[in-house]
Amino acid sequence: MMKRWIEAMRLRTLPVSIAGVIAGTGCAIAAESFKPIPALLCLAFAILAQIAANFGNEYYDFKNGIDKKGRAGFRRGVTEGEIDPKAMKAATFITLGIAAAVGCTMLIYGPWWLIIVGVLIMCFALAYSTGPYPLSHHGLGDIAVIIFFGIVPVVLTWYLQTSSWESVDLVIETSVAIGILAANVLIVNNYRDMEDDAAAGKRTTVVIFGRKFMSTVYLLSGFIGMLVMTQVWLDMPVWVLAVPLIYLVLHLKTWQNLRESTGSAINPLLGRTAMNLLIFALFFSGSCILNQYRFITSC
Repeated sequence: MMKRWIEAMRLRTLPVSIAGVIAGTGCAIAAESFKPIPALLCLAFAILAQIAANFGNEYYDFKNGIDKKGRAGFRRGVTEGEIDPKAMKAATFITLGIAAAVGCTMLIYGPWWLIIVGVLIMCFALAYSTGPYPLSHHGLGDIAVIIFFGIVPVVLTWYLQTSSWESVDLVIETSVAIGILAANVLIVNNYRDMEDDAAAGKRTTVVIFGRKFMSTVYLLSGFIGMLVMTQVWLDMPVWVLAVPLIYLVLHLKTWQNLRESTGSAINPLLGRTAMNLLIFALFFSGSCILNQYRFITSC
């Protein structure tokens, strides 16, 4: 039974939420304001919020008749009859409650309006799959991912450590880039499920525009994400350009495999796309650390 719950967490996609916090921490390091406890709180909150969203997605997609047994995607315990739907619904709100508790501790390091941000994040975790206008059913999932897996975690993690809005333009560039790359994970997921989603009336961007078009979007998103950070790269030593180059090599390989894969063969590419993002975030933050060390030793 525990195995089914672990599957429901969709561990392969968790690097997406981790990457945003790591990138935001890299920005804080570049601003000489790294604070480990706020960074860890942001990391815990981001992971819990994504797990809650994954639980909610499984429950509400089952409730709305979107998932079917034997689907090409990862096994879903509720759909397969291995997890009680009521238990999954309870797990969704319990996980959200724990995330809220973690979020409240952030008030030690930040202002009151963090409560509003936290509420919006938790509302998104549910609104993605349910409500009067589920975002994932109307081609809005990609935009939501850019906002809540890119802009919000990067900026929030950076601000909670710096308590300043100085150089926020560079942080926003980084956050938008992370969001664009994170949206590629959703593209892969919807690329795999296009027929099932169309049959269930779930109008993802892949259903609306087709696989060929969204495959091109996937490819271009990697390059756009790197271009969005142009000013960031210009403000750092030239050797840091190795970071976007490494990412693009990984990205091109994954895109090539995506074009050649169908059905369940796409599943590994979902995790690989998420890992590409995490690797980029780690390398970016690592370059911020090295650059800061270089600056300190040169003084």
